Amino acid sequence: MGNRYAGVWKNAAGLVIAVVHLIPFYILLAMAVKRPNDFSSRWRLPDYGYGDNFRAAMGGGKLLQAMTNSLIVTVCSVLLIVLLGSMAAYPLARVRTRVNLVVLSLFMSVMMVPKLTVLVPLYKLMAGIGGVSTYWGIVLLVTTYKLSACIFLYANFIATIPRALDEAATIDGCSRFSVFYRIVLPQMMPVTATVIIMNSVSIWNDFSFSLYFMQSPLKRTVTLAISSFFSQNNTNLNAAAAAALIAIVPATVLFLSLQKHYVKGIVDGSVK
Repeated sequence: MGNRYAGVWKNAAGLVIAVVHLIPFYILLAMAVKRPNDFSSRWRLPDYGYGDNFRAAMGGGKLLQAMTNSLIVTVCSVLLIVLLGSMAAYPLARVRTRVNLVVLSLFMSVMMVPKLTVLVPLYKLMAGIGGVSTYWGIVLLVTTYKLSACIFLYANFIATIPRALDEAATIDGCSRFSVFYRIVLPQMMPVTATVIIMNSVSIWNDFSFSLYFMQSPLKRTVTLAISSFFSQNNTNLNAAAAAALIAIVPATVLFLSLQKHYVKGIVDGSVK
């Protein structure tokens, strides 16, 4: 009986938390489908459909170009993070020497460094090599900054995979790279999905790096476009809400498509 009531309370608490998180999206949707001269409660959905807010967001806000820029940066960065992070984590997890333990500790320390503390030296460096307002510059910057957490997750997850699989593949004639590619990598789907979701959402929603390193209007990312759109349309909050609603769709779709692997990857990749 006690377990039954405990399950009910857990479900009720989960429902309350879900409702609290969904309320902002509901208000955003209610605002996005209303006419600019409709001053009714933002808690009430209108009994009509109004799509001009979305057309204004896509046109005046130049969201399509901004979303394309963000997509290029996000996809390229995540691919590099997954590829480099998994390959770097494999020897660190399999060869437990003092040097490798020190390297892993350094990665953990880098994860604690806030962005704002390194913006000035990073900007000086990127300006010196001509990387400001370029795709390759922001991809290199984001990839480098995100790699530490990725390597940490991958290394702890690989440590849970039995070494006997590596030894059996080596006896069968596989090289070290073949062992990683054919044996280890397919088993890392949960943590890979976690890395993809965490980094994709973070890079897509990034504002600070984009603000300083993507200054060209043609290279403006989606967060900068929405910020500019809000400042230019502070009297038309409905169109601004439509712009924000459009921008969160890709990240939401990605999370829903990979969510079944997300929790498992977090647990297995963080706790050995």
